[in-house]
Amino acid sequence: MMGTWIQSIAVMWLAYRLSGSTTFTGLVGFLNAAPYLFVSPIAGVLGDRMPRRKILIAMHSLLCLQAATLAVSTHLDVITMPALAGLALFSGLCNAFETPARQSLFVQLLEKPEDLPNAIALNSMLMNGTRLVGPSIGGLLIATFSEAVCFTVNAFSYLLVIAALLGTRVVRPRPKRAASHPLADLREGWVYAMGFLPVRRMLFLLAVVSFSVSPYATLMPAVAVQVFQSGPELVGLLIGAVGVGALVSAVSLARRPHIRGLASWIAIAALLAGLGLVGFGLSRTVWLSVLAMMMAGFGFFMAGAGCNTIMQSVVDEEKRSRVMSFYTMFFIGAAPLGHLTAGFLADRIGAPLTFLAGGVIATLAGLAFALQMKTFRAHLRPVYVSRGIIPASPEPPTQ
Repeated sequence: MMGTWIQSIAVMWLAYRLSGSTTFTGLVGFLNAAPYLFVSPIAGVLGDRMPRRKILIAMHSLLCLQAATLAVSTHLDVITMPALAGLALFSGLCNAFETPARQSLFVQLLEKPEDLPNAIALNSMLMNGTRLVGPSIGGLLIATFSEAVCFTVNAFSYLLVIAALLGTRVVRPRPKRAASHPLADLREGWVYAMGFLPVRRMLFLLAVVSFSVSPYATLMPAVAVQVFQSGPELVGLLIGAVGVGALVSAVSLARRPHIRGLASWIAIAALLAGLGLVGFGLSRTVWLSVLAMMMAGFGFFMAGAGCNTIMQSVVDEEKRSRVMSFYTMFFIGAAPLGHLTAGFLADRIGAPLTFLAGGVIATLAGLAFALQMKTFRAHLRPVYVSRGIIPASPEPPTQ
């Protein structure tokens, strides 16, 4: 993940350097995440039919090749805007298969299913702890050397990941499934996810919040240059501030002894993410902007990890990859639409006002989710009881 965050800032900075346009950086962000919208459901079906560990090894091998190609072409100064866009799309395709498989593998690595919430929280800590320092390191590497060094670091990091996966052993095999057609599996997963009100509401909340908040990485180079007259060092600092907030949210989740009460935090998190973006859009000082992005990072990733924890705790195992593929599609797949929209909008009204608009949308989504909390809990409670997460209500005494 350290390599991933180092590469992510290098890709956005390279896109902005080659084009000088937030529209193109938005396009690169769109291509890097657009496959989640279309490929994730297929990846979910695959993850419920094939060994998830082997899927991960294959995808990380391809991602290593993509990072190495970026490193060589950038070092030789032959990288072009179309080539960068194509490599971003290739990365997005690989990650669209990788993410549902990785999310679904957690429960197979745990001897005790009740450890799942902690595993998800620890994974979030890993991702967001590296998000804290990765962008800052990436900014320093770009300023000191070049983007090519960032891509090289990421390529080597994938070799370590592949070695770790080769040594990983599954302790909880998936239940055996009857033979079925892939399209029937896809339909079954969609009906299951959309037919359960709590999952459906969480998916739509995540889509709106991701659409609104995710473009911060796309717009940050423009903010650094246009608002603060700075360079990649400030971009790394501001994106690293998102990582600080995200790490705090992950630690908070890891310290929770159970998932009861987590639904309320999802609503609060969405509100905080929106208010953080509003503050960033209005800020004209670096320290205030850092604080605002910390708030946005806390809210954004608390909402994502909270929904992930609840979904994985209530979903049927034989449908886990498919449901998590829809989580990926709505949460990560909404991001490319946000990147494209925000990049286009920022070229016309400016990056600060674009941040402000996104913050308002996320705040309204969090408020709507909070106002419907009663029905959300009413539909979630029977599943919590059946899973042993909460005790059944005592029956009233007979008259």
